[in-house]
Amino acid sequence: MKRKFTIVAMAAIALFISSCMTIQPGEVGVKVRLGVMEEKVYKPGRVRVPVNTRLIRVPTRTVNKEIKLNLPSKEGLNVSAEISILYHIEAEMVPDIIREIGTNYEEVVILSVFRSAAADICAQFYAKDMHSGKRGEIEKQILDRMTNIIGDRGFTIETVLLKSISLPPGLYTAIEDKLEAEQEAQRMEFVLQKERLEADRKKIEALGTAEAQKILTEGLNELTIKWRSLEVLKELSASPNAKLIITDGKTPMIIGNDEGN
Repeated sequence: MKRKFTIVAMAAIALFISSCMTIQPGEVGVKVRLGVMEEKVYKPGRVRVPVNTRLIRVPTRTVNKEIKLNLPSKEGLNVSAEISILYHIEAEMVPDIIREIGTNYEEVVILSVFRSAAADICAQFYAKDMHSGKRGEIEKQILDRMTNIIGDRGFTIETVLLKSISLPPGLYTAIEDKLEAEQEAQRMEFVLQKERLEADRKKIEALGTAEAQKILTEGLNELTIKWRSLEVLKELSASPNAKLIITDGKTPMIIGNDEGN
């Protein structure tokens, strides 16, 4: 009898242990019993699951989904791209996601919405834009479009990254040629701007010289010349040096040595 009791007890313990499941960190779980899903969301840890109940575990950590696809460009080219989508699921929305979409939500919602958004956005840009400084703008517009469509359904799109872009053959050379032409045009504009500044400087300098000469000419009238001549004669008369001054009373002519004569 005691042995029988022990066997039953061990079987009960084994059944209890086998009915427990573990929810790992970074995920949550919901129970479905006889086709009816509970609203309670179970957090990481051990959860008892009865025989007629199953536990659906859904990751809430950040998921990195990489996709390869061909994107249309504004000029009608097909651009091969490898893109990463980083997203996570809001834990409290898991029951609604499973009920309305199912456990294959990634393919049904995330990827389908992404493909549509990426095609619509990239069709507004030239192929070279996907390989240049406008890449960030394209990523942001795809992110915003996806958020507007599925953001309120429990999916948070964290970022969209254009990891690699393969342009059609020959387009790389065309882009490089254009960039070199733009750089040369910028260099020439710099040279022309420098020349214009130098010409402006010379013009201002010439105008200043002309203005100074005009002022000097206007100031040299007959009275001023006579007055300056009188000043010179006055200074000469006070000088200890011997001088011979020939004058008609208007303009003096000085003959003599500078020192001691």
